[in-house]
Amino acid sequence: MSFFVIGYYALLIGASCLAAYYKQRSVFMLLFSLTLVSFVVGIVGGVGALRFITTAAGALALAAGTSYAFREFLIAITSGGVAKELRTAPLTAAFGMFVIFTYAIAGIFAPWIAPFGESEVISSAFAPADENMLLGADQLGRDMFSRIIYGARNTVGLALVATMLAFLAGALAGLLAAVKGGWFDQLMGRVADVIMSVPSLIFALLILSIFGTNLTTIVIVVAVIYSPRVFRLTRAVAGNVVVMDYIEAAKLRGEGDWYLIRKEILPNSTAPLVAEFGLEFCFVFLLIAGLSFLGLGIQPPTADWGSMVRENATLISFGDITPLIPAAAIALLTVAVNFVVDWMLFRSSGLKEQ
Repeated sequence: MSFFVIGYYALLIGASCLAAYYKQRSVFMLLFSLTLVSFVVGIVGGVGALRFITTAAGALALAAGTSYAFREFLIAITSGGVAKELRTAPLTAAFGMFVIFTYAIAGIFAPWIAPFGESEVISSAFAPADENMLLGADQLGRDMFSRIIYGARNTVGLALVATMLAFLAGALAGLLAAVKGGWFDQLMGRVADVIMSVPSLIFALLILSIFGTNLTTIVIVVAVIYSPRVFRLTRAVAGNVVVMDYIEAAKLRGEGDWYLIRKEILPNSTAPLVAEFGLEFCFVFLLIAGLSFLGLGIQPPTADWGSMVRENATLISFGDITPLIPAAAIALLTVAVNFVVDWMLFRSSGLKEQ
C-alpha cells in the first residue's frame, strides 16, 4: 500500500472525526460518505481511482472557495439592498456569476488577452501544445487558445444580441396583448403558436439556407424563433397584473396604454422576466453553437466555439481532447447561467430559506 493511499484515508477519517467532535453533522456525513465510497472505489479501481477522486474533490473545493470569495467581493463593492440580496445567494449562484464575469472579461478584452489573432496561421496543422501555444494548433495551424478567447466575444456576443432582440420583441408584444386584449391578443397568440409549432433547429436551417448565413440574418432568425416564448410568458405574467384594482383605477384616471405598461405592469413583472432572459440566452446560445457546428452559423475565419468543435473533431480519433475544450466552454457557460437563473427564480417565487 502506497503512502498516498495511507495519507488519503488518514486525512478523510481524521477530518470526519473532527467534524463529528465539533457536531458539524452535514460536514461529517459528507466526509464519511466520501470515505466509504473511496473504500469501494479503491478496491475496484486502485490508486488511479483514488487519485481521480482527490483531483475532483480538489477542483470542487477550489470552485467553492472561488465562489465564496467572489460573493464576498461583490458584497464589499455594493451596498444597500443589492448587498443584502447577495448575502443570500448560494455558492452555486456565486459560481455562475464568477463564470459569467470571466467570460465577459475574455470577450471584451480578447485582443489584449489572446497572444495571436483569431485567423493568424502560426504553425503547422494540429501542432501540439508548446510554450507559445497553450492548447496547440487547429487544422490550419492557428492558435487554439487565441481562437477560444475570440470565440467568447463572437459566440457569446452574437447570442446576447439575438437574445436582447428576441426579448424586446416578445416582451413588447406580450405587454401590448395583455393591455389591449380582444382581437390583437388573439392574433398575437395565434402567430406565436404557429412559430412555436415548428422545431427551432429545422426552422433556422430552412431560413438560413434560403437567405444566407450572414450575422444579421442569424440574429433576426433566432429572434423570430424565440420571441414567441417570451411573448407567452410576458402575456401570462402581465395578464395577472392587468386585472388588479390599481390598473382599473389608472384606467379611470384616463391613463394611456404606455403609461400602464411603463408605470404599473412592467415594475410588477420584472423578476420573472429577468429570469426568463437568462433562460432564453441559454437556448439562443446553444442554438447558435449548434448552427455553427452544422456550418450554417458564424462563418470562417471568424472564431466560433461551435465551428471549432467541428473543425477539430478529427483529433478525437487520436485521443486528443482539444475539440472538447470549446464544447466544455459552451457547457460551462450554460450551467453558470442556469445557476444564476435558479437563484433568481427562487427569489421571485417568494420562498424563504429555512
